[in-house]
Amino acid sequence: MFDRVTPQNDWPAMERRILAWWKETDAFGKLARQNAGAEPWSFQDGPITANNPMGVHHAWGRSFKDVWSRFFSMQGRDLRWQNGFDCQGLWVEVEVEKSLGFKSKRDIEAYGIDAFVRRCKERVLRYAAVQTEQSIRLGMWMHWDDPADLRFLADHIDEAEALTVDTPAGPVTATVEQLVGQLGKWPWNKSYFTFADTNNYLIWRFLKECHRRGWVYRGRDVMPWCARCGTGLSQHEIATEGYQDLTHKSPTVRFPLVDRPGESLLVWTTTPWTLSANVSAAVGPELTYLKVRQGTTSCTWPRARPRRP
Repeated sequence: MFDRVTPQNDWPAMERRILAWWKETDAFGKLARQNAGAEPWSFQDGPITANNPMGVHHAWGRSFKDVWSRFFSMQGRDLRWQNGFDCQGLWVEVEVEKSLGFKSKRDIEAYGIDAFVRRCKERVLRYAAVQTEQSIRLGMWMHWDDPADLRFLADHIDEAEALTVDTPAGPVTATVEQLVGQLGKWPWNKSYFTFADTNNYLIWRFLKECHRRGWVYRGRDVMPWCARCGTGLSQHEIATEGYQDLTHKSPTVRFPLVDRPGESLLVWTTTPWTLSANVSAAVGPELTYLKVRQGTTSCTWPRARPRRP
């Protein structure tokens, strides 16, 4: 006899029960320790901006990433298990400007650029905590920072005096600015943040080397400019300067017609890797097709290629 299966399942309760069981048994920790030192498989998360709670599209992408990481961990590979947060850029600045009621960049100057930067870091830390909690609820396995630690740093971001803070590496005495700059490295060793000192110093080092080699110069570039944000429109920059027209070979495949011996459809494709799984060919009832003969074989293809929806 089997137990009765109720059709009225409480899926959120089931999720929380599984998450609690994982935590109780240290399932992720055991897997990470078991594979430590084995053949590595490098997977570094392309970070989403910690500017608001995750959207459905973020959760979808993170689910795929988690499945991919778990697949290789099940093969015994050693992963870094490191999540990332994008912390910089116009998105964060605009949201902070909204929260402060700013109308122009002059408001930032009057407020103080250093204070405004701290507000941006504060926002990132708070929403990194939110996104961490959401990712854990999603079931994503990573070496996560404690959301309480991120909120603590956000709460004390304006304090200039050194504090003694309990970290995963033990008590550390430093200013909050210094502790925030070390996220992703010792003493945290968890999620990486793009505003961390290592990332910023590497960017300046790269620019310094470009300058040393004479690759940095002053010039002019005509492009649309956003007067509100005080920056060029990057979408235009990519569309006009980042793309090139290239010619590539593409296959045209012959699909024999079952009920017409010696006749085939000619199908042109830019995605030949899907051919092994194709089970049908779409034919447009309102399109004009041409029928040609080559030797003893007849082939048919559309005169004009239809637009893709």
